[in-house]
Amino acid sequence: MSKEVSMEGGEQQGKDYQDPPPAPLLDMGELKLWSFYRALIAEFIATLLFLYVTVATVIGYKKERDPCGGVGLLGIAWAFGGMIFILVYCTAGISGGHINPAVTFGLFLARKVSLVRAVMYMVAQCLGAICGVGLVKAFMKPLYNNLGGGANEVVHGYTKGVGLGAEIIGTFVLVYTVFSATDPKRSARDSHVPVLAPLPIGFAVFMVHLATIPITGTGINPARSFGAAVIYNSDKAWDDHWVFWVGPFVGAAAAAAYHQYILRAAAIKALGSFRSNPHN
Repeated sequence: MSKEVSMEGGEQQGKDYQDPPPAPLLDMGELKLWSFYRALIAEFIATLLFLYVTVATVIGYKKERDPCGGVGLLGIAWAFGGMIFILVYCTAGISGGHINPAVTFGLFLARKVSLVRAVMYMVAQCLGAICGVGLVKAFMKPLYNNLGGGANEVVHGYTKGVGLGAEIIGTFVLVYTVFSATDPKRSARDSHVPVLAPLPIGFAVFMVHLATIPITGTGINPARSFGAAVIYNSDKAWDDHWVFWVGPFVGAAAAAAYHQYILRAAAIKALGSFRSNPHN
């Protein structure tokens, strides 16, 4: 049931929601706002905590000699998905809860954030990731050095092309979920269904990890891969590292285009057509 009918450009469009205006490409005024720096701090701390808990879980799993001991691959996937759920829930009202340069990049392409905010978020996320993995190394140094440091690599037996494809598809799933879960049109239409946005986002991360841990260890987050590569600093991690930037950024761009300019645009056009000709 429509709550509001607005007139735009002489055409009647039924809308029961309000789209936020597109973010400016360059919004230098943000640099003068305390809320902007508070958001950067939130992204830094959230990514630090994300990397600390998840990489420590990976190291703890790898030290287990008993294949049935420890959390297993399922537990690792839950650690990543669960931490994203928790951290997005905690930081969404402050910074938007990106915690991932690929998510920030997708939202930038959709004009949800300015270029200034996008770049600064990515810097904060990468610095947070480095510090988070650094804490893991500080607390678990012997195990950390001997068990791979949680660094992402294309697993032996798979080509870099396969790893790239896995990262593209995995990030597409994540960013598509982010757009769908935070869509104001969806919130208005499904207001009778109390969906907590961080929940499907966390589940998306969980499901993608189940599929791609055996292929790449699952990146889908350039900051996560970069932080682990910087602290572990192995040749293999750096040789494959481009996969964990190119794949997530391509996947994020595809998800942004698919949701914003195909699915959402088509839905709005169809809604406007129905409002104008309800008996067709």
